[in-house]
Amino acid sequence: MTTTWDSLEPALSVRQVLTLERVLAGEPEVVAGASHLDRPVRWVHVAEAADVGVMLSGGEMVLTTGVLLAGDEDKQAEYVRSLHRAEAAAVVLGLGRAFPSPPDVMRRAAERCGLPMVVLHRPFPFAELTEEVQSRLVRRKFAAVSLSEAVRTELTALITAGAPLQRLLDEVARHSACPVVVTNLAHRVLGTAGERPAVDDVLRDWERIARQAGGTEGDGWIRAELGGRGERWGRIVLCGYRGDTATGRLLADRAAEALVLHRMLGGGAACSWEEQSAQSLLTDLVSGVVPARQLLPRARAAGLPVNRRTFVPLVVRDGDPTRLERLLRLLGLSGLVAELADGATAVLLSLPRDQDADALAAHFATRLRTESGRDRTVVAAADPRVAWDDVPTGLREAQHVADAVADSSAALDLPPVVRLKDVHLRGLIRLLRDDPHVQSFAERELDGLLRATDEDLLSVLRTYLATGRNKSRTAQLHHVSRPALYRRLEAIQGRLGVDLDDFEQAASVHIALLAHDAQQQ
Repeated sequence: MTTTWDSLEPALSVRQVLTLERVLAGEPEVVAGASHLDRPVRWVHVAEAADVGVMLSGGEMVLTTGVLLAGDEDKQAEYVRSLHRAEAAAVVLGLGRAFPSPPDVMRRAAERCGLPMVVLHRPFPFAELTEEVQSRLVRRKFAAVSLSEAVRTELTALITAGAPLQRLLDEVARHSACPVVVTNLAHRVLGTAGERPAVDDVLRDWERIARQAGGTEGDGWIRAELGGRGERWGRIVLCGYRGDTATGRLLADRAAEALVLHRMLGGGAACSWEEQSAQSLLTDLVSGVVPARQLLPRARAAGLPVNRRTFVPLVVRDGDPTRLERLLRLLGLSGLVAELADGATAVLLSLPRDQDADALAAHFATRLRTESGRDRTVVAAADPRVAWDDVPTGLREAQHVADAVADSSAALDLPPVVRLKDVHLRGLIRLLRDDPHVQSFAERELDGLLRATDEDLLSVLRTYLATGRNKSRTAQLHHVSRPALYRRLEAIQGRLGVDLDDFEQAASVHIALLAHDAQQQ
């Protein structure tokens, strides 16, 4: 994506030129085309020839005294029409000997063409106007080019340093001083930057605003396409940019170049940005640092249906986010997927309220096990939520349930979707694992095995207690004979100084082992 000198439209409009002090000295009056005064002025050109249009390339403000047009109404009308065909920005006529008053033929022709026509009631040296305007245009062009190169250098340095997408967007927002949004071609938001309240205002009704804005750049909405090799896959939008349009286009172009380079060097696809967006949103929801109500515009802009929906918070242990995304699409379910810490993946389902949320969650979990070929895949869930403000609590509950059954032995006899009521004592121990009293209790109860560092005996004890002290099942799972298992159980009881046939003593050891395992995770 290359921006040439000629493509840098200047920052002055016809309206702005008319407010310059030197122009005001000539007492300007707009006599035609008043609704087109926001046209950009690319250059100022003094021309008296009747066929001036052939010498223009568009965007010029043409200054004339009309000395060669006086007395010939056909030439006057054709002069205006030729300027219109050449896409001139405006025509400025200095009143004097040739035209002591605004020529009606030229005024009517300009009004029909929509060409701003301005007359100067006082003698005015055109050289002063051309010098003033053109010096301003040159300064602004150089300033725009300088800013463009500074942004390019800074963004390239960030990419070279391995900065994430968000860091690049923050830098673009700093230079543009307005919200910055990156979307895919379906207007789904992949990233944002800028002052949070301003970004939230933009995202509140993002899809309607984005589609309504279309391809125009009115009201400071400036966009640049993202893509390469003839394929577009997204766009970056400066939302409400307050500077001139030309500089805004340069900023958007430099940002687009950087984002495309970032994607290429990262080796990822555009969907990886969608995953980052979902991860940021769900992480903020789980943490509770940002109130859920403030995250609602981001959720809506990310493509999650939020109006009159039932939300089902899920956490999948050892789930591949890409597979989970694919399964959601296959089942026709709306939701966000994001990888959290410690091998957990959050899935937030958004379902119509007339659907059976529990049944759909169970169907999702069953299909996931079938698709992955792993019977022990743990899908933890919180009860469905109908209020968005309750979603963070639900996600934390699902994460707690998933943590409580993180080890494989706990997942032996669990349902496809595990809920808080299914984890019983294990869930409570998980919550209390950092309590010093619980830690001391676990160390004291298991001291005989922990000091011996005999992982085999500890594993046998774990399985024996998890199966409800079923000796046959324990021997089968450890691939040993019953007599061999009895010898190991006797060794365990001897080292711990307990009788595992006694319910209270076995329960005490079981709680200590659960606490020990929770502390190791």
